[in-house]
Amino acid sequence: MSATFPGRVIRRGERDAGVVRTLQAALAQAGYGPFHEGVFDAAMAAAVRRFQAQHVDVSGHALLIDGEVGSFTWAALFPQPLPTPASAPSTLMLQTLAIAGSQVGQMELPPLSNRGPQVDEYLRAVGIDPEHSSADGRNWCMAFVYWAFETASRTLGDACPLPKSAGCLDHWNRATRVPGARRIARAAAYADASLVKPGLVFILDLGAGHGHAGIVERAMAGGRLVTIEGNTNIDGSRTGVGVFRLQRRKLADRSLKGFVDYSAA
Repeated sequence: MSATFPGRVIRRGERDAGVVRTLQAALAQAGYGPFHEGVFDAAMAAAVRRFQAQHVDVSGHALLIDGEVGSFTWAALFPQPLPTPASAPSTLMLQTLAIAGSQVGQMELPPLSNRGPQVDEYLRAVGIDPEHSSADGRNWCMAFVYWAFETASRTLGDACPLPKSAGCLDHWNRATRVPGARRIARAAAYADASLVKPGLVFILDLGAGHGHAGIVERAMAGGRLVTIEGNTNIDGSRTGVGVFRLQRRKLADRSLKGFVDYSAA
């Protein structure tokens, strides 16, 4: 059985009886039910919770047990092939990914200092003097992204199209002034995963003016992303220590502001 995710969370009280019947059919096929046909009531929410407790998402991670059907639970009910990008990444984006990938494993020296021989290079790329700035002024996730694109542009003999900024939200805002750059909001990507392709810059909005950024390496089934990020970690905390390849980000993340596509820039 297959079906297209409707681009929103399906929960108790859902008014689209057709979508509810589609879910009920998939749940019944998996051995859950019975249901009041076309009605997402408390009994159906309980069945969804049982399904979530007994299944994992397409990447093998535990599903959130909330009785609601978002993109991950939907993908577990209706397994789909890996998403195919609707358009190809540019040569610059692919070259940037290769360069970013070569940095995986670079670490701060000393840890938690926002310093180190390679980290200092990332910072200098956006105009930050690591010798004469505070630790808070050396947050370097966006600097890493810019450095990777700038290095790739230089190897291709071109100028770097990205705004020269260490600010994640500043980058998101200034991208509107880059000719050919395209911003993709989280809601649009959540509804259509084919918009996501290798080499996109992703931006998180963490609140209070704080953000985080990285580069998309690829999308996986169910809305999970493989990313390369600087000033991050592998334990899930917000304390960054190095450059890592992660599978932590999801199209459903509320903190995901969106992506910037430099294919045509």
